[in-house]
Amino acid sequence: MHWIAIVLKTALTWTVGVLITIVCALSVMAIALVKDTAPAIDKIILFWSKTWLVTSGTKLTVEGAEHIDHEVSYIVVANHLSTLDIMVCFLATRLPIRYLAKKELFQIPILAQGMRAVGIIEVDRQARGSIHATVNRQAKQLIENRRSLIIYPEGTRPRDGVMKQFKKGAFTMAIAGGLPILPMSIHGTYEAATPGRPWFRGGAVKVVIDPPISTSDMTPADTSALRDQARSIIAERVADMGGDVGRH
Repeated sequence: MHWIAIVLKTALTWTVGVLITIVCALSVMAIALVKDTAPAIDKIILFWSKTWLVTSGTKLTVEGAEHIDHEVSYIVVANHLSTLDIMVCFLATRLPIRYLAKKELFQIPILAQGMRAVGIIEVDRQARGSIHATVNRQAKQLIENRRSLIIYPEGTRPRDGVMKQFKKGAFTMAIAGGLPILPMSIHGTYEAATPGRPWFRGGAVKVVIDPPISTSDMTPADTSALRDQARSIIAERVADMGGDVGRH
């Protein structure tokens, strides 16, 4: 009976999720033709996110939302466990966040046009040398439009659910732009939608948002220390929630 419930929940989630993604993508494309920074776009993104979580039976609780100043642009950094992390981050922060998406997602019709319309940054991991200049250029445009950027410094979702080491990219970008780092810790999405498996189990998901880390007085020489500070904060929170943070 347990597996029957999971199969039914998964079928419902994929069906509703795909349909709502198409509808929302078409909606933001139409709005972006008039004004690509219209507040309605972010309301649609929140509706899209909530639909995925509700349909999959995922219940989100957030701690520390009072640390967010909605007049400030942040580089949000978080541990990465599941596809649901994107939806969770939108709902937890209520910020006009955009993110980095792998090139392969931009090959999906309608979804690709929708992502481009709202300013999602396309990342070609094979480009290597040119990737940083491309990301920095697009990120600068986002910040000028008073948006924030979320980056998962692990680089990808760990298949074993164990938090990995952080790469420097997000912290280099934050220091270069003088943007505060907003640490976000996620627990529960790995169990709700495990990477590499099609099933949605749902369940409780918790996010903890810590106070922002200012980078205004930092130089490139501080990048490693900033990275380590952010990882330490997130690792401590994840461990407190029962997650596996691996070895430092």
